[in-house]
Amino acid sequence: MAALIAENFRFLSLFFKSKDVMIFNGLVALGTVGSQELFSVVAFHCPCSPARNYIYGLAAIGVPALALFVLGVIWNHHTWNLVAECHKRGTKNFSAAANFLIFGSVMGRAAVAPITWSVISLLRGEAYVCALSEFIDPTSLNNFPSGYGADTMAKFPCEDFPKNVTGFKDEVIRRLKYESQLFGWMLIGVVAVLVFITKCLKHCCSPLSYRQEAYWDQYRCNETRLFQRTAEVHAKIMAATNVKNFFGFVYLDKEEAEEMEKFVVTSVQPRQQWDAITGVYIYRENNGFPLYSRLHKWAKRLTGNSLGPDSQETAFLAT
Repeated sequence: MAALIAENFRFLSLFFKSKDVMIFNGLVALGTVGSQELFSVVAFHCPCSPARNYIYGLAAIGVPALALFVLGVIWNHHTWNLVAECHKRGTKNFSAAANFLIFGSVMGRAAVAPITWSVISLLRGEAYVCALSEFIDPTSLNNFPSGYGADTMAKFPCEDFPKNVTGFKDEVIRRLKYESQLFGWMLIGVVAVLVFITKCLKHCCSPLSYRQEAYWDQYRCNETRLFQRTAEVHAKIMAATNVKNFFGFVYLDKEEAEEMEKFVVTSVQPRQQWDAITGVYIYRENNGFPLYSRLHKWAKRLTGNSLGPDSQETAFLAT
């Protein structure tokens, strides 16, 4: 049962990461919304003090967004493929368009969660009200008592303020929430337009037909899934062999014993082979025939960047 659950979890992980990016991004955004709601209930407490309000309010919006962005960069497999590419071969093998596409893919994926956090924070308005309440000009409020300044305005998000200005609290908060939600809706609109333009450019500039691109998606998903499953079995058998050589025996369950009998592992792959299949991959053709991955290129025994007189390399990233 545990093995079945683990296998299903790995399948779902691969599906969301490599087959359907929109679903994966949707789940990331949904998780960010839940986290933001929990943060607002548990962790957000406006200090209601001049100067501190502004720093705390901006930090409540910006710091979690920055942390989510960094985590998004770390979790993106393109980041580490890019690091490996720079370390092993250098980005000089790619055109400016390809480099822009690679960085854009990493940043775009990583921006889903922080943008969602910022939008929800602005639509709720609590952090914005806390940050900017002290900057409300008292003279802009009709019949506001004289003698009160930023110290009083900074206390409006809380309950600790003079009683004779209680009637102005709702107006101040309503005005700031209006501004906050306006910025939130504007951010949603800008992001939607950018996503639409990006999708249009991606499909217009793609050298692949719709069916071939769908086939490439299926190939990448299957290659990743089969590679990881095979690597897991290979590593297990190699480890079992080494343990047996050390102790003279190895304790295996029934499934592992069957794998040992079914598959024979006599050696490990040399570093050169791992280097050949590791790194960023953009779409390539050799004499008119597509190469869908670095593993595919290695299996065809093709090396180097110039694959042939009729070879083609285009800035179309394997997402």
